Amino acid sequence: MQTNAAPQTELPHTDHTPTPDANMEHGHGDHAAMFRRKFWISMILTIPAVLYSSMVQRWLHYTPPEFTGHTFVAPLFGTLTFLWGGPVFLRGGWGELRVRKPGMMLLISMGLLVAFGASVATLFHLIDVELWFELATLVTIMLLGHWLEMRAIGQAHGALAALAELLPDEAERVDGDDVSTVHIDDLRIDDVVLVRPGGRIPADGEIVDGAAEIDEAMITGESRPVARTVGDRVIAGSVASDSSIRVRVTAIGADTALAGIQRLVQEAQESQSRAQALADRFAGLLFYIAVASAALTFTVWMILGNTNAAVERTVTVLVIACPHALGLAIPLTIAVSTSISASAGILVKNRMALERMRTIDTVMFDKTGTLTTGHHTVTDIHTVGIDRAQLLSLARAVEADSEHPLARAIVDLADHENAPAATATDFVNLAGRGVEAIIDGTGVAIGGPALLTEKDLTEPPEVAATTDTWRARGAAVLHIIRNGTIIGAIALEDEIRPESRTAIDELRRRHIHTVMITGDAQQVADSVGTTLGVDEILAQVLPEDKDQQVAALQARGLKVAMVGDGVNDAPALARADVGIAIGAGTDVAIEAAGVVLASSDPRKVLSIIHLSRASYRKMIENLAWGAGYNLIAIPAAAGAFTFADITLSPAVGAILMSVSTIVVAANAQLLRRVDLTPPALDLTPPDTETTG
Repeated sequence: MQTNAAPQTELPHTDHTPTPDANMEHGHGDHAAMFRRKFWISMILTIPAVLYSSMVQRWLHYTPPEFTGHTFVAPLFGTLTFLWGGPVFLRGGWGELRVRKPGMMLLISMGLLVAFGASVATLFHLIDVELWFELATLVTIMLLGHWLEMRAIGQAHGALAALAELLPDEAERVDGDDVSTVHIDDLRIDDVVLVRPGGRIPADGEIVDGAAEIDEAMITGESRPVARTVGDRVIAGSVASDSSIRVRVTAIGADTALAGIQRLVQEAQESQSRAQALADRFAGLLFYIAVASAALTFTVWMILGNTNAAVERTVTVLVIACPHALGLAIPLTIAVSTSISASAGILVKNRMALERMRTIDTVMFDKTGTLTTGHHTVTDIHTVGIDRAQLLSLARAVEADSEHPLARAIVDLADHENAPAATATDFVNLAGRGVEAIIDGTGVAIGGPALLTEKDLTEPPEVAATTDTWRARGAAVLHIIRNGTIIGAIALEDEIRPESRTAIDELRRRHIHTVMITGDAQQVADSVGTTLGVDEILAQVLPEDKDQQVAALQARGLKVAMVGDGVNDAPALARADVGIAIGAGTDVAIEAAGVVLASSDPRKVLSIIHLSRASYRKMIENLAWGAGYNLIAIPAAAGAFTFADITLSPAVGAILMSVSTIVVAANAQLLRRVDLTPPALDLTPPDTETTG
């Protein structure tokens, strides 16, 4: 096991104002809505075009209702479908042609234009290749595919907005003896603000009056509230949990540590290279094949003196090359995989995150809230001249009115063990030190080292021997003092999730390197990491350092998945090859991640790996079928097998395209057989798997 401690450094205070492009902020969501709207209207327009298509009527041997002008139903609705849904593909195709990078859009555009042109020519009796139904269904199917794709790849950029939600809208500014409520944007450097118990600190600053336990978990990852007093720095967005403090503002707006985290999240998100889809690479190759084949077909048949065959077979080649199946190969697989993952409590926000998960060789876990519950529990009790039940009774009475997390843990244990009831009066909160109350006329206090120092007390040797052991493993230690004498000590620790050890063990069985990262002290991290058996421990890591640690692992050539739940994890989640947020975590972490676990079970990481492998195999199978069909059908459409009396008319070509689309759709549905519950996980080491 490797252990490293990152140095404690100050958060940088540079210009961290995020300025995301508006199109980047809303692009994928707007595109998905646009494609959805166009698909449904196109679907409605397609129905009459198909029903009144003479080609479909000949295939199915039926006659639709006839009326004056019924022969123009298919041309009319085919044209409307083309004009409604086609332009988005034509613009995309023109864009690809302009930059000389043919892909899916150009291939679709070519098929649309050829089908429309051939159908119009047939309408005027110039040729006999009527493809109105093919034109309408092509537009509709391609709109469906792009809608599914946009919905699947739309990674939310709401992380920046979620970070902003950590700040209060207003602050209480102190001016002499007056306290006024002002908007947070009206704060200036050196203003003094009042932060009440439970309130969020509105700006980075320095405490000038009072002392409080500051909950910085959302920012720094420290699992326990930290005692801060006059002269100590505090961070915007953190919470004064138990007492009022006055803070002199030292940084506002873009210069705060929270804005720095926003900037890191934005930079990490934008640094993700969006790998070009495999389908688009196939489409680019297929474009050249189709154009070359069409030109060769037309030339050869013209040389042979058969003008009608030259036109018909050239049209057939270009129509067959249009990627019905290829266009749906990946979007359908993604749609099915995201559906089954959602039913298993795995929410895929970014399709590339799911695709990349199969290549991951390192998983970095945040400690607090991910491998641990994030809630302290009492793990040990030491008594001096009093039994356990009595000690818990006194402790519960003193802590009963406190909302401090450690107090709640003590009260919960006393309730669970049915400790005798006791009543405390004259409760006093000793900010940053502990609490004190009167029970049956006797003063009882509970607190940590600061309380012992204040009361000039020293732990008896037998107590010190025990508490030193607790501290060595990172436990928080509280002493119970009655009448100036220590009568006991309680150890509290962040509880390790029961599933965490299994998750770590199974990942290591897959030969996947495990890393635990935390803002906690080294001894706390070592205790948890050793218990779980992780390969590498990174402790005392501040938010920007987490991001850097992910980058450092990537610089070593590792593919990193980051699993976290807090604001402080957001930059690392965005920077990692795959960011996985625990669903019980913060909105910021969830927005920055590509995959979200609805539960807090870290074993679900294994489920993501299993699903990634299975869905990737389906994508490859579908792409192979979609591209393979075209590569075989194009020569047949060109008349290359005429010598064997094998020809492919436009009608037959259209049928084969429909069949290929059905095959791709059916194959994608087979993903639903994948079982993502832990007992069904494939634990084959990744080096035995063909990744293609």
